[in-house]
Amino acid sequence: MTTGTALPSSQLVTIFGGSGFLGRHVVRALARRGYRIRVAVRRPDLVGHLQPLGVVGQITAVQANVRFRDSVTRAAAGSDVVINLVGILQETGRQNFSPVQHQGAQAIAEAAVAQGARLIHVSAIGADKASPSLYARTKALGEEAVLTAVPDAVIFRPSIVFGQEDGFFNRFAALARAFPVLPLVGAETKFQPVFVGDVAEAIARAVDGTVRGGVYELGGPEVRTLRQLVDEVQAITGRNRPVIALPFGIARLQAAVIETLDKLTFGLLPDLIVITRDQVKLLALDNVVSGAAKAEGRTLEGIGIIPTAHQAILPGYLWRFRKSGQFDEVRV
Repeated sequence: MTTGTALPSSQLVTIFGGSGFLGRHVVRALARRGYRIRVAVRRPDLVGHLQPLGVVGQITAVQANVRFRDSVTRAAAGSDVVINLVGILQETGRQNFSPVQHQGAQAIAEAAVAQGARLIHVSAIGADKASPSLYARTKALGEEAVLTAVPDAVIFRPSIVFGQEDGFFNRFAALARAFPVLPLVGAETKFQPVFVGDVAEAIARAVDGTVRGGVYELGGPEVRTLRQLVDEVQAITGRNRPVIALPFGIARLQAAVIETLDKLTFGLLPDLIVITRDQVKLLALDNVVSGAAKAEGRTLEGIGIIPTAHQAILPGYLWRFRKSGQFDEVRV
């Protein structure tokens, strides 16, 4: 294993889940630094969009599925640094929370140990073994498995991550465009949206070796309720849909019906309207950086990154949801 002081071009960084929303930004940040990058994904034939982020031969793709330990071991071979970005927001088919976020994280951590590689693991704010949400429980179990195998691993827990391809702000903008009323689960739940570029930079600094091992909580400069965030989305997109706070009891019933219909239609329901009971449980919990993390410097600011405000970024990609697109003048 090489040290963090070695030249980037002499180090191989393997990124599990590197083709997703956060992954492409991490690949870009590392490619600019000169690292050799191996992207480990289930479908290597679908990651051609990553090649232009680096020079010829700098970025390669290999097949790996975290549910199959042998493929994880092969993908990690020869790595100096291993990054785990794999995670799911809902269970579909064989992609279930425990095999992906718990056993999968364990397999990646043990593969890193076998290679003598440093490990960076991305979890989520709210990871808690006592959480009512299976998503949050398996995130916590994944963290526990990582730290058992690699005690000096760097773990990042971001709040809601936003950026051009995000599934959060884009979703609410699309809902406001499609429906006359917005029923909102967890309207008063607090979030601290963090820019995807800031999260990628934090991961890149951990690869550089300038971030010591530990658990870091990453949030943006502003804390907002879900209702406030939806109102901001509507202001940017020129919509004015009434927002109705949906009681959690009704939301759980609605989610149960939607889950059943989604299974009966073999997943053909539009992703825009699909919500699960587990997601309803998550929406009952605030998703913000803890006071302990702030006090101990385990934040973006603590590692020298000034968080980007969501107000500065959202208009740059939500304009497409305006009635006349980029030609629609909206005063934010």
